[in-house]
Amino acid sequence: MVERPPPASIPDAPGSYQFLDADGRVLYVGKAKSLRQRLASYFADPATLAPRTAQLVAQAARVEWIQVANETEALLLEYSLIKRHRPRFNVRLVDDKSYPWLAVTVSDPWPRAAVVRGRRRSGTAAFGPFTHAKAARETLDLVVRSFPVRTCSDGKFRRHQAMGRPCLLFHIERCSGPCVGAVDPATYRGYVEDLMAFFAGDTEALATRLRQEMAEAAEQLAFERAARLRDQLASLELATARQEVVLDRPEDLDVLGLAEDPLQAAVCVLRVRRGRLVGRRVLLVDRAEELDQAGLLGRVLEELYADAGPPERSHPGGSGRARPAPADWELV
Repeated sequence: MVERPPPASIPDAPGSYQFLDADGRVLYVGKAKSLRQRLASYFADPATLAPRTAQLVAQAARVEWIQVANETEALLLEYSLIKRHRPRFNVRLVDDKSYPWLAVTVSDPWPRAAVVRGRRRSGTAAFGPFTHAKAARETLDLVVRSFPVRTCSDGKFRRHQAMGRPCLLFHIERCSGPCVGAVDPATYRGYVEDLMAFFAGDTEALATRLRQEMAEAAEQLAFERAARLRDQLASLELATARQEVVLDRPEDLDVLGLAEDPLQAAVCVLRVRRGRLVGRRVLLVDRAEELDQAGLLGRVLEELYADAGPPERSHPGGSGRARPAPADWELV
């Protein structure tokens, strides 16, 4: 049976927690507004627990947790961990139809952007998942004003292509009109790439422009326009909430944490790619030789990067490519 961690060691903050068995298999993944309060509920009198919860606690060997900034990040981190590990005690969040994605059909001659549900399809770039479908759709509607990629169905696209007349979205400047040849393929592909870069994390440019326009509208006493821009900015911030965002910029790096005693040390390495937590590795080190903290970290760095080298640091534009995760990394 899992031993109760000292309450003071559990953060009183949002996050996701995982119960693991003696072989390191994840049995259950959950989320909490307060990790300390939520985990305390598992260590009550077993007679008072639900049968499934009592069975989980009896079979688990340890419990781990990852602290995040807010409840939205906790929900998305829980979702990602469940998709990765398929824990047998989880009964929710297994069906990804409950979560919307932004899909871009990059394999099409004229790619389409849409908010969809369900599994990812080949030839489609997917971004997300998002917790708020309405905000995701509103943000997509907002972004296509700057990057006018088509959002119509293939059937509608073919109908207007045959008629030689664009739909209303072209006239209100939310589509560049590829169905009637109003845009050349190279320019359209640029719109698609810019839109994908935006949903991959480069949101600050559009957010800055919205703030500037909102301030200008307020100075001109155009309060209705300022209110609309405020709502658009709120939808943008809501829809682009990401799982465990740890950096403001889309950087690629590894973060190391060390805990030690006279006999043993543990090193936790978190993989951050494009500013998001994507993987974790824990190393246990027996202190067979006398090493100070710097020497110990040096040995760990040698083991981690002697062959592959550290991750390449992406420039502020975020176009650096991250290396794939090694086989012994736990993806989150």
